[in-house]
Amino acid sequence: MENLQLAQRIRAFRKLKGFTQQELASGCDISLAVLGAIERGNRRADGQTLAKIAEVLDISVQELINN
Repeated sequence: MENLQLAQRIRAFRKLKGFTQQELASGCDISLAVLGAIERGNRRADGQTLAKIAEVLDISVQELINN
């Protein structure tokens, strides 16, 4: 999957679930700067980070990465 598409899906799910970037970053134990870079597509989230993002958003990793 293209990094930008994943970035857009993370942002869309975050907003859909009502999280701010700060809330999601805190829940995932990553910095706000890292989450911002991931959401802009400037940084790739590793598998562990993707799993944590999905867990905090209460969705599966599969939902997060599917088109």
